[in-house]
Amino acid sequence: MNSIQMTGKTVEDAIEIAIRELDADPNEVEIDVVSRGKSGVFGIGSEPAKVVVTRISQEVLTSEDVSDDSSLEDVSVSQGDVIEKGRETINKLIELMGIEVTSNLRRADNEDGGGPLFEIEGDDSGLLIGRRGETLRSFQFLVRFLVGQSMGQRTNVSLDVEGYDDRRKQSLHNLAERVSQRVVKTGRSIELEPMNARERRLVHMFLADDSGVFTESSGSGSDRKIVIFPS
Repeated sequence: MNSIQMTGKTVEDAIEIAIRELDADPNEVEIDVVSRGKSGVFGIGSEPAKVVVTRISQEVLTSEDVSDDSSLEDVSVSQGDVIEKGRETINKLIELMGIEVTSNLRRADNEDGGGPLFEIEGDDSGLLIGRRGETLRSFQFLVRFLVGQSMGQRTNVSLDVEGYDDRRKQSLHNLAERVSQRVVKTGRSIELEPMNARERRLVHMFLADDSGVFTESSGSGSDRKIVIFPS
């Protein structure tokens, strides 16, 4: 199953349920908000929020050697094992790339993915971010794949480079709030710049409970973007 339509009390609830049903990583899905739902009056006339969540393929996986992780079994491993294997894998890749950076465990249980979060710092750290964080996302996906193959199960090892991910989240949150206010004021829809799937998901979720606007994804491929409409 690569796509699922789901309903929930709120858009955020529907997204969470759909991701769980797909057994997917939140960073690797495409979200389309079909309906934001209605609260109704005393429950009368209420409608659930409805979303379509689609698992997206990662461009990193272009060869047969790394395109199929269906053989990964649900084997119970400790969080400590995941952390050690994650640290080992990250450091090995850094060594192979020949760049001047170091990695450190920031959190053992990241709130976004549920796995360890490693922070990468150093003189060459900018090389691991890339345009709008695309290099960072690809590097993270590669680490997750290698750790998962080694441990026999999917893992949610997360990476950040000198706080870039936190800054980008805050920037997107500020952008979403600023544009939504403009949409409400003018009564006209506004199209945001193209974003990757993870960033579009964040914008959808930031504005999910804003009664003055609703969001939709538009376009395809690298040109896919968020459009914010007045309610």
